[in-house]
Amino acid sequence: MSKMEYSPMVWSPSADTLANCQMGRFKTWLETRGFGPFADYHALHQWSIEELESFWRQLWDYCGLICEVPAKRVLGGHGMPGAEWFPGMRMNFAANLLRFAEGEHAAREAVVAYCETRPVLRKSYAQLKADVGALEAFLRARGIVRGDRVAAVVTNGYEALVGMLAATSLGAIWSSASPDFGTGAILDRFSQIEPAALIVVNGYGYGGKVFPRQEDFAGLIRELPGLRCVVSVEQLPDQPAVAGDLVTSWPAALAEGEGQAPSFTPLPPDHPVYILYSSGTTGKPKCIVHGAAGLLVNHAKELMLHGDVGPEDRFLYFTTCGWMMWNWQASALLTGAAVITVDGSPGYPDLDMLWHRVADERVTHFGTSARFLAGCRKAGLAPARTLDLSALRVLFSTGSPLLPEDYDWVYADGAPGVLLGSIAGGTDICGCFVGATPLLPVRRGEIQCRFLGVDAAAYGDDGEPVSEGRGELVCRQPLPSMPVAFWGDPRGERYRAAYFQTFPGVWAHGDFIHFTEHGGAVIHGRSDATLNPGGVRIGTAEIYRQVETEGRVKDSLVVGRQIDGDVEVVLLVVANDARELSEELIQRLRARIRTGASPRHVPKHVIAVPDIPYTRSGKKVELAVAALLNGAARSNNRDALANPEALDRIRDRLRQANLLEDRGS
Repeated sequence: MSKMEYSPMVWSPSADTLANCQMGRFKTWLETRGFGPFADYHALHQWSIEELESFWRQLWDYCGLICEVPAKRVLGGHGMPGAEWFPGMRMNFAANLLRFAEGEHAAREAVVAYCETRPVLRKSYAQLKADVGALEAFLRARGIVRGDRVAAVVTNGYEALVGMLAATSLGAIWSSASPDFGTGAILDRFSQIEPAALIVVNGYGYGGKVFPRQEDFAGLIRELPGLRCVVSVEQLPDQPAVAGDLVTSWPAALAEGEGQAPSFTPLPPDHPVYILYSSGTTGKPKCIVHGAAGLLVNHAKELMLHGDVGPEDRFLYFTTCGWMMWNWQASALLTGAAVITVDGSPGYPDLDMLWHRVADERVTHFGTSARFLAGCRKAGLAPARTLDLSALRVLFSTGSPLLPEDYDWVYADGAPGVLLGSIAGGTDICGCFVGATPLLPVRRGEIQCRFLGVDAAAYGDDGEPVSEGRGELVCRQPLPSMPVAFWGDPRGERYRAAYFQTFPGVWAHGDFIHFTEHGGAVIHGRSDATLNPGGVRIGTAEIYRQVETEGRVKDSLVVGRQIDGDVEVVLLVVANDARELSEELIQRLRARIRTGASPRHVPKHVIAVPDIPYTRSGKKVELAVAALLNGAARSNNRDALANPEALDRIRDRLRQANLLEDRGS
């Protein structure tokens, strides 16, 4: 890949955008307060990491975030791990997300919820606040108190938002999973945190089919002995509710607490609001605990400044409650925007469904996965030509690197004129290290910038920044949304090992990245999935770009096979016609990889497979396949996969190709 491949500008901010976007106004606001002046975004970013405390203090004030007791200072310590954010503050997370539920704005739409099994639901900010108060009163009456865990197996809809806000209002800790998770995967998560309350659906709809889960979830309740109450949501109105002595229906729970206002209990800044989970594809998932103030201020920065989301906007991010993007989406409420939730299959009744939602709801900010955008390109969709997308200003993409060809599709047929914001971070920080800004142009194939307040760099194996080329994505200074802890890790040993073992005192994120000469970034895949043939590190994304832009390829996965002290590159390919790969296509793919990447990227083995395994948040499962190829008999945690049967099929194909010893099942 030459630098020039990534350099062409495909979008530039107008003069109006530069002056009137929220980041532009923030820049001007800072200058009126004696900071700066800032010549451009890069100068603003440099100040934000050089004057870390000033930046976060000014950001809190500019975004209008609220607290009962102000902080004594921004940082009580700069060490990593161990940074203490906003010591002395008393605040409530839910109070900030519902700050627009007063005054004239209270009558505006807060949530518009679409799903495959129920009519669309529309709720105002005032109605949302009332339901939050009612559910909080119900939970309190059942003995739920500060620090208890409220777990949920719910779809991306209204009830999930009400549940989270009710829990965090009283000081409980919210943790959610998607109802398409296997019971084992849910227990792997929730059994570690021992919830006191559970909100659960009776099933879900996907792709035009219904999937009742009453019996599964009744069993789940029996496996969580610490539960004091369960609230059942009739996601499938024609199906029975989940049964059990502890179960109360959603309408009955709200009716019991009707008329009660949320308490918005003031809490310390590091009080936990969320427990999120690592993917769990190679073992039990890590339980990642996020604190209130740090997560709030970082989300305010990302959504209000980098995303330019405000009270007049309509925000749709396609996600599930088992992915951190749900938590990110929920924080859009703090901007006063209407949050449009969509539950179900993104391809039902056809791949245009989400684009129709964007058009019909006059969505201004649409978020999705890189995989979805690639699917739209491959299917030849052209929503820009068939739908009115004139309200859409920002298109977010995450989950995996966005191919340069997908930038081309967006600006030709998808949504020309939008700011295409490829964003990258992770569950670990429930946010982003790099991503979008309205103050810079979008360049084909590049993430625009490091985020404000993020001291990101690419490190070599020697622990020094690389002057050019690729390295490990690191963060050299504290970020407010770094976890406060791992659950069940009282001494912090697992936490330190996860992020600070590689480079002591520096957060190592696990992505393989390079920063361009103009401040952009290109991610080449997970560093733990990086291939090392001949001792040369190459990123899997570099191979995917060559393979998945071939019209005859539906999907692919690349892993390394360790042999004789070296690594062979193994490429698994799903062909569009579902037949065995022809020798002609294999040679064409090898030639494309050789020319478009390098000779070292060329796979030693190219094998046809019927399907590629994915996590439930839509990410390729490279590590589980690599473990299988290099000696593991089975994935340690198949319930964490959306399609675990794909691993079985891959195992069979690897055996047929004599790349896998027969280790049994």
